[in-house]
Amino acid sequence: MKDETKLATLGRDPEGHHGAVNIPVYRASTILQPDLKTLADTYAARARDEQVTSYGRIGTPLTYAFENTVAELEGGYRAMSFPSGAAACSGAILSVVKAGDHILVTDSAYGPTRNFCDTLLKRLGVETEYFDPLIGAGIKELMRPNTSLVFLESPGSLTFEIQDVPAIAEIAHRHGAKVAMDNTWGTPLYFKSFRHGVDLSVHAATKYIVGHSDAMLGVVIATKESWPHLRDSIRALGVNAGPDEIYLGLRGIRTLAVRLPRHMESAITVADWLKGRPEVSRVLHPALRDDPGHAIWKRDFLGACGLFSFELDRKYGDDAVAAFVDHLELFGIGYSWGGYESLVTVAKPHSLRTARPWQDRGPLIRLHIGLEATEDLIADLKAGFERLNKAQG
Repeated sequence: MKDETKLATLGRDPEGHHGAVNIPVYRASTILQPDLKTLADTYAARARDEQVTSYGRIGTPLTYAFENTVAELEGGYRAMSFPSGAAACSGAILSVVKAGDHILVTDSAYGPTRNFCDTLLKRLGVETEYFDPLIGAGIKELMRPNTSLVFLESPGSLTFEIQDVPAIAEIAHRHGAKVAMDNTWGTPLYFKSFRHGVDLSVHAATKYIVGHSDAMLGVVIATKESWPHLRDSIRALGVNAGPDEIYLGLRGIRTLAVRLPRHMESAITVADWLKGRPEVSRVLHPALRDDPGHAIWKRDFLGACGLFSFELDRKYGDDAVAAFVDHLELFGIGYSWGGYESLVTVAKPHSLRTARPWQDRGPLIRLHIGLEATEDLIADLKAGFERLNKAQG
């Protein structure tokens, strides 16, 4: 089946739910069994890794429907849901590492991922080394005998470097390390991570999978080899997503193939327009032909989403940037992305980078392009540039 058909059909079971098109929300902790033999049989099936309903934290028909849908869409074996994208990033790492290990993490990684590595993971005796996102096959120089994991994010969600995932994965596997990747930008629709050597694909489902800015949700998809380690580690921690959030994730993913092309098309339109503005020094969007990562993006990705950044000319100060951002009417000022609405933030990656210092050309502004008409968004940005220039004098 094509992905569009999978999104409309996977995880549905009308016959098992009195004809309901959507699987109902299971708000459940205790699951009653009719007798002791059935109880024992259920737990034996769970030990065999069958998807049985034995306890709310382990999974319900709704949980399994969501997890199986995202796993099959991306081409993985099984998936596990988390209460947030940050929890999914941390959980993927914890499922691999042990005390004394060394891991490699891209320098463009999501801030909470870095924070987890620099704090809790460090206290657990795991050493994190950050690497240049553009290192490619050069990562072989950083591999050690105790390197257990390489963590990627392509593109970086502030600075949008595209990584050579297949080259990095091939070297990591040759040295006995696993590869995890934050694939939130690519989504299960536009980057099929397991075709490129990834072992654990991480998604902040809060973003495009939910799609409506109304739920916190994460998910990690694993290969068959990596699944038992993910399952056992996270169940030992007692981490699970709530039923209402999982329902919203399954509901949202049904329209992903309709929403995502609109986000992509609108973002490219706005990005192209920004390239022509004299106030803009460069636009960071891998789908643009002159972007440094465009060739690898075109080779490995099936599309793009609505998130990208642009840099203003260095002459613009903080007050002028605030005049530009603060009074935008259609761009909300806030973190997250992937919902139907457009967003804007001022990004400052300098403090996050350690392996490859960020070489800026001016203030960095990140946009998420929502589902509004591009003509209206461009008009809003145009008015913002007028305020920017007036404030700068």
